[in-house]
This record gives sequence, C-alpha cells and structure tokens, in this order.
Amino acid sequence: MKDVVVTIECSVDGSIRCRSFSVHTLVIGSGAAGLNAALQLRARGIDDILVLTEGLDKGTSINTGSDKQTYYKLGMCGVENDSPLELARSYFDGGGMHGDLALVEASVSPRAFINLVNLGVPFPQDRYGRFVGYKTDHDPRRRATSAGPYTSQQMCRALIGEIRRLNIPIVEKRDAVKLLTLDENGSKRAVGVIAINREENDCTKRSNLFEVYYAENVVFAVGGPGGLYATSVYPAVHTGAIGLALMEGAWAQNLPESQYGMASTKFRWNVSGTFMQVIPRFISTAPDGSSDPQEFLAPFFDSPGEMNSMIFLKGYQWPFDPRKIIRGSSIIDIAVYIETTVKKRRVFLDFRENSAAFDCARLSSEARDYLEKSGALSGTPISRLQKMNPQAVRLYADQGIDIGKEPLEIAVCAQHNNGGLAGNLWWESINIKHLFPIGEVNGSHGIYRPGGSALNAGQVGGFRAAEYIKARYAQVRYNRSEARKAAEAAFKEIFSWMKNCRSSSMDTRAVRDEFQKRMSRAGAHVRSRDILEKAVKEARVQWNTLQQSGSKFAGVAELAEAFRNRRLCFTHSVYLESVLFALQSGVGSRGSSLVINSQGTAIHAALDDTWRFQVENSDFREKVLYTRVDEKGTIHNEWRTRRPLPETEPWFEIAWAEFRDGVIYRDLTLGNQERGGAG
Repeated sequence: MKDVVVTIECSVDGSIRCRSFSVHTLVIGSGAAGLNAALQLRARGIDDILVLTEGLDKGTSINTGSDKQTYYKLGMCGVENDSPLELARSYFDGGGMHGDLALVEASVSPRAFINLVNLGVPFPQDRYGRFVGYKTDHDPRRRATSAGPYTSQQMCRALIGEIRRLNIPIVEKRDAVKLLTLDENGSKRAVGVIAINREENDCTKRSNLFEVYYAENVVFAVGGPGGLYATSVYPAVHTGAIGLALMEGAWAQNLPESQYGMASTKFRWNVSGTFMQVIPRFISTAPDGSSDPQEFLAPFFDSPGEMNSMIFLKGYQWPFDPRKIIRGSSIIDIAVYIETTVKKRRVFLDFRENSAAFDCARLSSEARDYLEKSGALSGTPISRLQKMNPQAVRLYADQGIDIGKEPLEIAVCAQHNNGGLAGNLWWESINIKHLFPIGEVNGSHGIYRPGGSALNAGQVGGFRAAEYIKARYAQVRYNRSEARKAAEAAFKEIFSWMKNCRSSSMDTRAVRDEFQKRMSRAGAHVRSRDILEKAVKEARVQWNTLQQSGSKFAGVAELAEAFRNRRLCFTHSVYLESVLFALQSGVGSRGSSLVINSQGTAIHAALDDTWRFQVENSDFREKVLYTRVDEKGTIHNEWRTRRPLPETEPWFEIAWAEFRDGVIYRDLTLGNQERGGAG
C-alpha cells in the first residue's frame, strides 16, 4: 500500500491537500465476509490488501446472535444423502433466487465451512469426526449447525486472529462517504473510495479529515441496511452502506425481500429457538411498562394448549411468515404488532412463570415430546431454559438483564435483507466492474432462505471474489489520471453538500428518526399500498430537502453521522419504491411480509376487516426484481425471469481443461445477459 499526500483541485472550496493511498484490492468492511475475503486474497498471492473499517467491533457479524446462532451448510452427518445439487434445490425452491447462484453457494459450502473449522471455530462434532446438525427454518434436512449463541462472533474472532497472524493491514475509524467509479470501455468500474478519518477531531483540517483510497478492486462487504428501521434487531453500531453503491447506479435485486421476527429491544437480540421452545408467558402493559399487565394471545387460539404449542413452534418458525398466519405460529407476530404499534402498548416475554392455564398434557405431541426428551417438561420457562440452553440465559446476564427476575421487552423487528446488490457467479457487480459486493449487501438470496444460510453465503462470496480477482484482475490496470479526476469531482460534490450543512437548521438525529419511522411504518413486515404510496412521496421530499439543505453538525463524529444519514435517506427512498413496485405488480404476501388488502383473506375472526391480506401470486417466484437509480436520480424497477438451476453433469476431462485454461472465469453467457439487461 502506497501512502502519499496529494493536492486535489475543487472549484467549490479551492484545492485541498489530503492523504492518498493506492492498494491492489481494498476490502471495505470487517464482518465475517470481508475478513474471509482478505484471507482468501492473501492465500492466492494477492499481497497488497487493505481492510478499511469503521471498527473491528462495529459490524453485525461480531455483535449479533440468537439462542444458538445457526450456520447452514452441506449435510455432513447422518443417514440422509446430500449433495451440492440437493442443497442448491433447497435454496432455489425458496423462490426468487437464480439457480446458478444457488449452485455456487451449495458447491463452495464445504470449503467455506471447513476453513472456519480449521481456523478454530468450535462447531460441534462427534467422536467419529462427523459435524452433527439439526433442522432450521425452510430446511428439509438436518444441515444446520451452531457454535452457540455467538457463532458469527466466534467466526470473526477466528478470522481476525488469522488476519493479524498474516499481518494484513487494517485501518479502523474510517467511514466511506463516496464510492469512486470510472467509465471504462463503455461500462463503469470501481477505483476506490473517499473516507472520513474519525481519528481527526477538527472538521476545519480537511487535509487530515478526508482520505482517498485508490484500488484496482473493491470488495464491498458493508453489511445489510441496519440503519433504515426504527424497530430493528440490527446492532445499533451497524447502519450499512449499500447506498454508496446505489448512488453510483449499481443494480440491486430483491430489495423488498427482508426478514422480520420477534427480538428483544433493550438489548437487541433475536428471541428465536429455545427462547420460544420453553414457552414463555406473553404479556403487554401500558406505556409505563408496569401497569395494566395482560396476557393478550388467548383470543387468537381455540385453547391454551393450542396457544402454548404455537409459542413452542415459533422456535422453529421464528421469522414472520404470512403462510403461517391462519391457524399458524405467525399470528403471534401479528398480535405483538397490534399491541405495540396499533395499541401503543409494550410487550414482554415473562420467563418467571407459566401462562394462565398452562398444562403440559395439553401441548401438541411435537412440543411435549421435545420438552420431555430435553428433560424440561415441567417447571417454569426460566427453569426449562436453564436446562435446555443455559448459554441463552447467560448472554442476557452479560448485558445486565436477569430474565429470571425481570420480563424481557420485545417487538417484531427488521433482521436481515435477503435482497441487496446484484452480483454474478463470481460475486462481481453485474454493472460495475471490479466491485465485489459480498455478505449481506449481496442480494443472492431469494424469498425464503434456510436459517443460517446468510453466514454460508458471506463466506462463499469471499472465496469467489478472491478467485476471480486472482484469475482476471491480478494486474493493476485502472487509469490513475482518470481516477484522480473522479476524486476531484467527488470532492466537489462533498464540499458543496458540506457548505449547505453549515447553514442548515436540520438536526442529524431528527433526520434519521424521520426516515427510520417511515421505513418501520411502511416498509417492514406489514405493508399496504396506500401507506406506501404516501411514504414514497414523503421519502422523495425528505431526500431532496436533505440534498439541498444538508444537516447541521459540530465535530467530526457528527459530520460522519450527517454523511451516514445522507446515504441512508437515499437508500430508504430506493427501498420504498421497490417495495411499492412489488405491491403494484401484484406479488401479494410472501417471504416475511404481509400485504394488507381490505378485499382479501381474513386473518382471524378476532380481527376486523382492516386485517385482511392479499395472498401470494406464486408466479412471481420465477422472477427476480431488479432496481437501479440512473444519473438523473430516477429509480427503475423491472422483473426478470430467474435463471434455472444448472443440472448438467460435467465431464471430468472437459471440466479439467476449462479449469486449466481459465475458461471458467470467462462466463460470457451470464456476463452478457446481465450487463445487456442492465442497459
């Protein structure tokens, strides 16, 4: 990595001297996906690498988990036969996912998993070396495994240890504010980023405040859109940066397909798995959190036995799913939503005592047998949880929350975006060359994905990007003069906006509150066309106002937050338009979202006609929704038929020759199809 001080010309505020760095491959983000990408690049002889990050402790991977956080992989234990093609079918059957991407994620799964094992992640195995598994949501086999509540954190710790052992440079306290791109041979390519240096405390010292990072390749591992929602289980320190690529016109896919589920709010954590299998008591209270406690689920079930059995099932079926509303477990999510959002009450899980009329004998055979085999059929929810998963109790205790003595506040929260930027077979952006979105920012997932498959996909992306960079982009070929001009143009835009900020009266926190509340109201798991149409108009107004007026800041930290708001506000406008487009297309309720329609199907007899929903139009499972913003700021959405699952059997000698000759890295069919369709 080369470090020089250069003068950047900017007609808005004159010239600026700032530090400029040149590196072969820049990795932006330090979650499990980005860290693995850096390791795989080094393993393939790409030595000039830099990991640029807000902080090694700031991402989603190192700050999230569940009762036993799942990693989904190819089956490696038991009598059930498995293969990459069978695993790919499970991905593909969820709908809305390209078949070739499903096959890649399945095929590279064993390599990615064993790499983590070899780095020391303690995935459980038996005495014969078999990696045991269990079933997770949308999983037809026992492919899931877990290293405990902190699986992704343990992955990060192991990857960081190897990064440091290999002396791969990491620069922390940097916020990327502009993705640099060039026009090259008729298409765009990435050449680096401009970042704010949060180690600098004085906003007036612009020579230290901004840094330019030029690169032949940019691995874009910036995570999901965690900062978009008011009601969210994403860690507060992670907001996401997909907006940087959307602003440059990168194609995205399946943006409306997110996953939502119940989570604790004081400490953001999914209350899935064992938290539900021990059958806690659901109560709601007045806004003060203590008065007027009510058990509110009973009206939605025919008997206490059915209610408690459905609570148990939420452990397996944690994500909200409209297919499971009518006489299913997802009616619980709707009940919680009504209490918190419509009635403005607060909802808690109470592990201290069983619900009224709790009776083990009245549980479904599935729930009763499971608890009996676990030695946890009797007692209170907290005693059952201590028996079945004491780590789940300890993780809250580590945050100063004793769930054996106090109720746990929850809400239905945004948890994961199955959509994201559109990448090809090698995780390269389909319309911005040398840009490799990996991890949650890559929208490879379809509508329904097996739980834990996101961790696998992030690791696979690192392998694929590194292999392609080594095979096709090992030489530095970008035009340095043109890259400098791109930086100068970017600084003109940056300083122009900062000038607006100086006279702005808009508060940074108020700006964020506005779009986060709008996203949770209109773009989360309960959606309606009327509300979305209004929200889209409001989002456009807020974005245009923010562009013209900026938002006030004092100090580097607030400036970084102002730029974060800028990209998040832009992003929420793009997401809302894609969600509205899907509704207008007639997709209906699917994935983890419910489309309200007064002429639709009744959800439950206990609810009035405002709670009717539009059923899914399954024809759209064969399509993928693509979204892009053009140079004028117009948002384009279009449906494309998904690519089928490749089921051809390769002949060894032919495959060997194509590998030796590098033919596999020249997938012209996919490249032309995608880039041609992208305009």
